[in-house]
Amino acid sequence: MYYEYLNQPVSTHYRESLDDVLTGVKRSATSIAFYKKLAKAAPNPKQREDILQAIEKEKDLWRKFTQLYIDLTGRHPVYETKNVTFLTFEGGLKKALERAIKDYEEYRNSYVQTQYFPYQDIFLKACENEADQAKRFQALSEIKQRNIPLRDYGKQPLVINIDVAAEQNDAFRTTLWTGNYLQVTLMSIDVGDDIGVEMHPDVDQFLRIEEGKALVQIGNRRDSLNYKTEVHEDYAIMVPAGTWHNIINTGNKPLKLYSIYAPPEHPFGTIDKQKPSHAHNDSP
Repeated sequence: MYYEYLNQPVSTHYRESLDDVLTGVKRSATSIAFYKKLAKAAPNPKQREDILQAIEKEKDLWRKFTQLYIDLTGRHPVYETKNVTFLTFEGGLKKALERAIKDYEEYRNSYVQTQYFPYQDIFLKACENEADQAKRFQALSEIKQRNIPLRDYGKQPLVINIDVAAEQNDAFRTTLWTGNYLQVTLMSIDVGDDIGVEMHPDVDQFLRIEEGKALVQIGNRRDSLNYKTEVHEDYAIMVPAGTWHNIINTGNKPLKLYSIYAPPEHPFGTIDKQKPSHAHNDSP
């Protein structure tokens, strides 16, 4: 039931606030369409997931604006969305950040200027939403800036954000650094897949989960992996030389991890885009 008092003479200021609500409907609908295109352009699943979360936040705001407009007028809003374009993902992130900041300022002005509770409440929620969106797109922009080519940097000194590198990697295995006495590799395990039951006779191994969920299996024999435990992001696994083990992706997205071998296990520069066939039945 809409508010009947809107049919009575009301102040120009009140009508302007109602116009701001309709503008909020259009603004959030435009952002939803824009973010959908940005999600499709995301270079990796992690960034895509972050943008999909931004879409859900914006949809919730759009529903609130729309419902308030219906409650106040007794009719559905009629509007057109703007087409926001970008040439590159980086350019799209920049526009998304600028848009969130601008929308925050517009909603803040509407909140300050109105004296009516239904308007104040939604404009305050909109300010909080856009502040969160600005933080999200700022963080995504910074991650993109930190991305580096994933290759084996050999025996040269290397300083890197290993979390970003691991989440950026989409190959089954990418060697990141191979020295005389240890080796760092990045791994991405598909949903429902595993690294393959393996054992390294003369190599100790350290693995850390950066994203996803997994089941770890460890044992003294290939056919007797008696130790089993669930792990997720931030868990570390230490496997002594000569110990059989496997890691199975039990989550709903690619499992991202990095592994340290001491001494090196794989040839310098190894990049396996897909899981090697021998990894299904034997150690790599």
